[in-house]
Amino acid sequence: MDMRLFCFGHAGAGASGFGRWQHHCGPGVDVVPMTLPGRAGRRREPRATSRDALLEDLFAPLAAAAARGPYALYGHSLGALVAHALTRALLEAGLPAPKLLAVGACHAPHTTAPAVPRAQAGDAGVLEFAAAAGAAPRGVLAAPTGLWHRTVLPVLRDDLALARALRTAAAADRPRALPVLLLAVGGAHDPLVDAAALDGWRAWTRHPPARRTLPGDHFFQRTPAAPRLIGRACRVAERLHARTPAPAPRPARPVPAASPAPAGTPLPGPSPTPFPTSSPTSSATSSATFFPTRTERPWTA
Repeated sequence: MDMRLFCFGHAGAGASGFGRWQHHCGPGVDVVPMTLPGRAGRRREPRATSRDALLEDLFAPLAAAAARGPYALYGHSLGALVAHALTRALLEAGLPAPKLLAVGACHAPHTTAPAVPRAQAGDAGVLEFAAAAGAAPRGVLAAPTGLWHRTVLPVLRDDLALARALRTAAAADRPRALPVLLLAVGGAHDPLVDAAALDGWRAWTRHPPARRTLPGDHFFQRTPAAPRLIGRACRVAERLHARTPAPAPRPARPVPAASPAPAGTPLPGPSPTPFPTSSPTSSATSSATFFPTRTERPWTA
């Protein structure tokens, strides 16, 4: 059975950025772009601006997918926070973990993203953020009465509110190492997220994480290199899990979509351990073989 790769886009966007991913991901990976409410084909639906609203919309379909077979998550920028929140909710419900959690162009959820404007900054702050990311409208689109201001700006405004809400929830619960392989990816010329920011994700995995740098800016997911890397990571993660004995099944704890588990609910599995500062052992050793901590070391498969 192919591994399903659920993909979540950046703020202000739908799923069109993943349109060519199926072609470039390679064999054994079934790409499933996910569209958040309030855009594209779901534009008439209210947009999610809180963790509860996000889980109410996405938890049920992801829970059903988790119960059917192997899956992985990739989130880009805002999508990384979405993928992380969903991973935590699925684990708290006792459901199978994703084989891989891949995040791109995003500060770790418990940290501050300097470029993201505060709520009180208003639309001026949103426009400054778009300019910093290299996504500000130009020419006719830049007119205050133009199409961008009428259609994109409201979505971007609400998406940034969702990002702030997800960061607040993660910070309140403090970093807890998840039993999930984690890959953090950045663009070599990303003006918003550098390598040090990506390293913050190490607090959220029990395994030695991997970090990769790809050519491009904040929107490197539009290049063929991104799906090729993530597709290969999915295949490597699948092989790694096939070599690791499966843990004993644990009873599920249902989490209603509208009422996700409160902060502080323990995750299934052994007690979280801090990010290893010395050579890992047992299963972590295997993960280090495939997900080396050195930034640009070639993959081993």
